Amino acid sequence: MKNKAQNCIHCNLCTKNCDFLKKYNMDLEGFSKIEDLAYHCFLCGKCKAVCPKDIDGKEIALSMRKEKVKNNSNVIMDKDYNMLLKEKNPYIFANYKNSNKKSVLFPGCNFVSLFPKTGKVLIDQLKKYDIGVIFDCCQKPIEELGLEDDANKNLQSLRNKIKEESIEEIIVVCPNCYYFLNEKLDIKIITIYEKLKELNLGQSIKEETLPIYYPCPDREEKLFFNTIKPFLEGKIENSFKDTQCCGLGGCASSKESEISTKFAKSVSLAGEDRLFTYCASCVGNFKRKGFSNSYHILPLVLNVKEEVPLGMKSLINRAMFKFRK
Repeated sequence: MKNKAQNCIHCNLCTKNCDFLKKYNMDLEGFSKIEDLAYHCFLCGKCKAVCPKDIDGKEIALSMRKEKVKNNSNVIMDKDYNMLLKEKNPYIFANYKNSNKKSVLFPGCNFVSLFPKTGKVLIDQLKKYDIGVIFDCCQKPIEELGLEDDANKNLQSLRNKIKEESIEEIIVVCPNCYYFLNEKLDIKIITIYEKLKELNLGQSIKEETLPIYYPCPDREEKLFFNTIKPFLEGKIENSFKDTQCCGLGGCASSKESEISTKFAKSVSLAGEDRLFTYCASCVGNFKRKGFSNSYHILPLVLNVKEEVPLGMKSLINRAMFKFRK
């Protein structure tokens, strides 16, 4: 991808549509030559969406990150990521006590952090249909830091467990997990909304209009969102198309806190008083930055009311599921 950046025609569409590129006054070819900014990119994919040459800044950043890690004996010497690495490489809150089923729920890291009550309701409902649960990290954050070998090693443990327990289907809640694991695992991956529809569980969300925020990984193809549509009754509005990212993409917020905050607050400029999405991290960050009427679709489908914790409570919630029997 770094070589592909040489095809850049310098139309500056990427720069105009990306606050990160705009800040440093560069296009994608320029970015490909500045490895010191590899961890400043939010990996949102907005540049690729507008590039007439199909150059992807996300892939440029990932390529540079992997190269930096490789040149540094496969480690990251950056204190900004110490907590993330300590928690997720490997995932210290992993729990496989109820994984011995043909079909298992994979909630991911952040959904049960921010929506523990909904998580418990979901797990208990699926248990009635002999569906188990795995608490683990999909390893996308680790691979996106450039630690490809570590991510593969941790994923191999997941693959071994899948084989050992004869698991045939993984049900994901998070769009990041959905796209990432579909590329990494040779097993059927479906969304929770597909499974709820199959089991005739959940209720429709009845609203005159539904202002939807599409998370970065699903923005182009909307494969994940298409499985949610049967639960939505109302006019779907793409109201937040000018919001580049929720502010958490690519682990870049520690490097570009000002841009990250601008992204998260930009949803308030869309003229909507509510926001519906299907990524827990997005909901958490929008609420954290002041857009309180941000709603995750899954609790609404399951008719569960709960407040989203925005402080250390989310970490405690994550840890709590490690000990769930």
